[in-house]
Amino acid sequence: MAGASYVVICLGFGLAGGVVGRLKGSSFVLWFLISGLVPLIGLLAAICYRWEDRELRRQCPECGRVVKLHDAICTRCATELEFPEVAIASEAAVRERAATRPAPPGQPVA
Repeated sequence: MAGASYVVICLGFGLAGGVVGRLKGSSFVLWFLISGLVPLIGLLAAICYRWEDRELRRQCPECGRVVKLHDAICTRCATELEFPEVAIASEAAVRERAATRPAPPGQPVA
């Protein structure tokens, strides 16, 4: 009976951790497993994990792909990346800026 209760608790924490991880732009399955295997600590780790869409970005000098600022190697061409002098705004900042920008004259406002 106690074993079944523990499994239910692990599934609950796993589900909560997976949802939090997915909301932050990461893998649901990864955070489900972490939070389910180590219930309380895994959920706290998912809560403290960074927001993927709020990370600064940079452009690869070889292929032009935009990657996260913390990436050391380009995921497309495998070029080793040096720390850039200029970073590209995060995806979240670009969305916020576009949402607050007024519509051009003559265009309907949604």
